[in-house]
Amino acid sequence: MNPVELVFLGTASAAPTETRNLSAMALRTEGEWLLFDCPEGCQQQMLRSGVSYMKIQHIFFTHLHLDHVLGLPGLIATMQMHARIHPLYLYCPEGWKPKLQKLVSLAPKTDFEILFKEVQRGTVWQTPEYTVSCVPLKHEIACVGYIFLQTGKTGEFQRKKAIELKIPEGPLWAKLAKGEKIKIGPKTISPEHVMDYSKATPGLKIAYVVDTMPTKSYYNAIKDASILIHEATFLEKDHERAKQTLHSTAKQAGRVASETNAKQLILTHFSARHKELEQLENEARQEFGNVEMANDLEHKVLKGDQP
Repeated sequence: MNPVELVFLGTASAAPTETRNLSAMALRTEGEWLLFDCPEGCQQQMLRSGVSYMKIQHIFFTHLHLDHVLGLPGLIATMQMHARIHPLYLYCPEGWKPKLQKLVSLAPKTDFEILFKEVQRGTVWQTPEYTVSCVPLKHEIACVGYIFLQTGKTGEFQRKKAIELKIPEGPLWAKLAKGEKIKIGPKTISPEHVMDYSKATPGLKIAYVVDTMPTKSYYNAIKDASILIHEATFLEKDHERAKQTLHSTAKQAGRVASETNAKQLILTHFSARHKELEQLENEARQEFGNVEMANDLEHKVLKGDQP
């Protein structure tokens, strides 16, 4: 399994601050970038952090509030200016495709194809190396959280045993590694003969959950995350404000991480009223021990299922 890189392109909610752009995240895997939300200022953040917008094939929108989407027309215009030819896939919650299309219409006509997909729950994109799925959240408008799941290593192929069994190197080895039986003459060979399944390794699971009040309806989808990235818009003293706006407090985010058995919690999507984030971190730690605060332009390189 190849390493996965996370870049926080913005960590503010509703309005940018002097030090924080609006919330968005890029994820690099298998030589391409996946983008989660595209607010104003996102292009500059990509330039500052080394995220290649020409290598973005998929943009996953959590919802269509303006602080999550206004950077899209400009990004498309830049892609066109730089002679992009590859298709661009845009994902949004069910029922919001017409509004997303209207937003895209503000950009110049492109020579590359733009494809739209409405999502609600379950797998939205899949390759042999990873899967991206989504789950509904509870916000003022339709909103989803996204889960990136890297394909795990099922075991270790025992080359020496394969040679001892006189299995020709090549496609037959690949079939056994995939869990398929093969035949050599009259003899059937099972994967168990050459695979050491005790060396299986789970893939990374990264859940991105912003703009929601905490609700157990999304717990199962994010369970056992290697990293849970969860919004922490408010402190507990603003609990009623969080409830009114359908957002989460830092303490609630910590509770979600604890109750879903996350390995690590990274807080993001902070209200501009919070100049210092130490209180938010301390509140989350009351419920869950392994907490970090996301910072703009921060890179994290991850390998295996460990943060």
